[in-house]
Amino acid sequence: MKARQEDKALKKAQEERLLKVWAAPKGWSAVTAVNNTEIGLWYTIAAFLFLLFGGVLALLMRYQLAVPNNDFLGPETYNQIFTMHGSVMMFLVAVPFLEAVAVYLLPQFLGARDLPFPRLSAYGFWCYIIGGICVCASLFWLKAPSGGWFMYPPLTDQEHSPGIGADIWLLGLSFVEIASLAAAVELIVGVLKTRPPGMAINLMPLYAWYILATAGMILFAFPPLIAGDILLELQRAFDWPFFDPSRGGDPILWQHLFWIFGHPEVYIIFLPAVGVVAMIVPTFAQRPIVGYSWIVLAAVGTGFISFGLWVHHMYATGLPLISLSFFSAASEAVVIPTGVQIFAFIATLLLGRVKFETPMLFVTGFLLIFVIGGLSGVMVAIVPFDWQVHDSYFVVAHLHYTIIGGMLFPMFAALYYWMPVISGRKMLPRLGRWAFGLLFLGFNTAFFPMHFTGLLGMPRRVYTYPEGVGWDWLNLLSTVGAFTFAAGVLVVLSDVILHFRWGEKASRNPWNAGTLDWMMEIPPKEWGARSVPIVKTRYPLWEQENFLDDMDNGRFLIPDAPDLRRETIITSVIDAKPIQVLRVPGPSWWPLLTAVATGGFFIAATFHAWILAGVSALIAFIFILCWVWETAEIPDKDTINAGCGQVLPLYVSGSESVGWWAMFITLLGDGAAFISLVFVYFFFWTVNPAWPPPRYPPFALELPLIALAVLLTAGGLIAWAVISLSQGMTRRFQLAVGLGCAALITFTGLQLNWLQGTGLQPTEHAYPAIIWTLLLYHLLHVAVAFIMGLYGVVRYWAGRLGPSHPMDLQNTALFWYFTVLQGLITLAVVNLFPWAS
Repeated sequence: MKARQEDKALKKAQEERLLKVWAAPKGWSAVTAVNNTEIGLWYTIAAFLFLLFGGVLALLMRYQLAVPNNDFLGPETYNQIFTMHGSVMMFLVAVPFLEAVAVYLLPQFLGARDLPFPRLSAYGFWCYIIGGICVCASLFWLKAPSGGWFMYPPLTDQEHSPGIGADIWLLGLSFVEIASLAAAVELIVGVLKTRPPGMAINLMPLYAWYILATAGMILFAFPPLIAGDILLELQRAFDWPFFDPSRGGDPILWQHLFWIFGHPEVYIIFLPAVGVVAMIVPTFAQRPIVGYSWIVLAAVGTGFISFGLWVHHMYATGLPLISLSFFSAASEAVVIPTGVQIFAFIATLLLGRVKFETPMLFVTGFLLIFVIGGLSGVMVAIVPFDWQVHDSYFVVAHLHYTIIGGMLFPMFAALYYWMPVISGRKMLPRLGRWAFGLLFLGFNTAFFPMHFTGLLGMPRRVYTYPEGVGWDWLNLLSTVGAFTFAAGVLVVLSDVILHFRWGEKASRNPWNAGTLDWMMEIPPKEWGARSVPIVKTRYPLWEQENFLDDMDNGRFLIPDAPDLRRETIITSVIDAKPIQVLRVPGPSWWPLLTAVATGGFFIAATFHAWILAGVSALIAFIFILCWVWETAEIPDKDTINAGCGQVLPLYVSGSESVGWWAMFITLLGDGAAFISLVFVYFFFWTVNPAWPPPRYPPFALELPLIALAVLLTAGGLIAWAVISLSQGMTRRFQLAVGLGCAALITFTGLQLNWLQGTGLQPTEHAYPAIIWTLLLYHLLHVAVAFIMGLYGVVRYWAGRLGPSHPMDLQNTALFWYFTVLQGLITLAVVNLFPWAS
């Protein structure tokens, strides 16, 4: 039941307190901001700047290929520009652009004040900026990578790519990927736990479903690439031969790890963009979306199926025909959920009264272009056809139709649709129509002829070509189209700048949308939601009477900030019942400082300055401990009156808490990286005639079995610690944690002693190299678990952990359980396989 709020003086006082609490810092302190609106806007601007940079590189390549035998760019310069163009567009534009929009808009869609971990979003943004600038700057130092945006070995090993270009790619983009993983954790927890009361999972806006599916895909797609980056860097820096066939490695391994990431990446880009379309289409059709449940199933199904497609890119590598048949069928099957979504949008438009304003122009362009890209995707999914066009310009055309059609046109639609939220004005419709015309015409002129260029035999990744082979006029046409497309981008940029002066001032909800993203005032206040609403339908602005008036007058939840703290509502995962008022951390230097220290590690490692890298890693770790210590506070009271008859706790633990969910989701991503390393071990078993090689006899099992027993004991001790703390037996809790930490130290000693006793040299062969990698990866987790255990005891001594506030220990236990499971799998793989198989 809504609380009545008619006292104007009280309403004004509440608003003043909310504005004070949620105000973003100004001046130099602005870099400490963590508001989703600030971080999301910075993210979006940065991604657009990287888009412009990558676009300029594309124009340089198209100018080089406009005519035969052109000497505008030399081969090495062209290779660097080609590599940087693809890397910038895939890693610094496509995914970050969509994450930036999600960070900005998702709290509005969910009626929340902010995402649950705003400092994590800020940390991800600073990692993205630092890493992206370093990678792009390498081009100006003439040190850029030149092995292609896919970095296939052996072209990128130390012998064929000397210098630091490949290291910049491997370590710099791994650093950037931290931002993507941080955003994935933030967005998943945000969707699951910060929905407004009443917004059950079947009432979520479609955009939230798309973001949830995308973030889940990031969680499982990016870790295999990071694992591959680590292995290739270990080969380049320390000569561990993962990709050297003469010593048991295989360059095809990189393709597996890369494309396990690379093909889901297409749908990671596509799904959030379609989520944008799913919100724009009902608004301009002025009716609810057709087939809501089918679209949700299609979005989630696309995410699942996309992980079965990676060999789609490896048909020409000599894999068995039965494998090719399976992956070809999966590649065809993914068309079904994609088609469901497209037809649902078309049906919604046919059943509504469509207003073709500028955002709908870009949506229409998306539908047309992506369908063409999907049709060519069906063609290359067929193995015999793919063999004919593999590594030709037909694939370049297909890639750009799916990526640009599937991402960039929806993002321009989003820009024109949501710009009033940022600036308070609509963008100029005439410039918008000109921009769309130039972009649509230029895109199709640039990339549609490439289908024919590829069918005529022009290979991709060439910096020039001879006369008289039928490619001349097609390449010239593509170059004209590319510059026309660039003109369209410049018109969009001009529109963004000019509309601040000449754009029509927007009223509240100027498009008459029905979803919560348009609940805010224009220009919006920094508090997000004036009061966190109670939602009963999918389109509350259309279907709930007096909704905006109730929200503005504080008749919903937490309409005030009497304690001058940032607060938002946490709800249950399925039915969105309110369970907590979460106090959200405010501006802080820790995200920026931690990102700088983390960047120092990756930059120092690029130059093989290992001491400096170690110092930077230690500083980053200390900063993280300080950050977590400050954030994980004990509230000064147990409950708070949240309004509408709800008295909610300020502290919850276990699976109801956002901290537990963040740890659980992070461990899923960590597990994906670990399973990728286990996959490497079994891949080598399939490709080597003898695995392990005869010179490596089976290991004695006595010491590993003792180590396993000690590790299992550590897991049991942390469980005992959790039980003891919950029962108020604090001395027993401290004893259990202390003994558990001692067990972890003992396990580490036993493992290092065993490893030294085997005499395995990781530079000799891929077999000892992968064993060293698995064991060191696990021991790193053991070290983190040890520090987390000590941290919990110190938290108890400081009065910040106890029987009524056990969340830190519960999260530590979750990490310890994961470490024990990881150790069990590692020891079984290393010591039992293949002898016990």
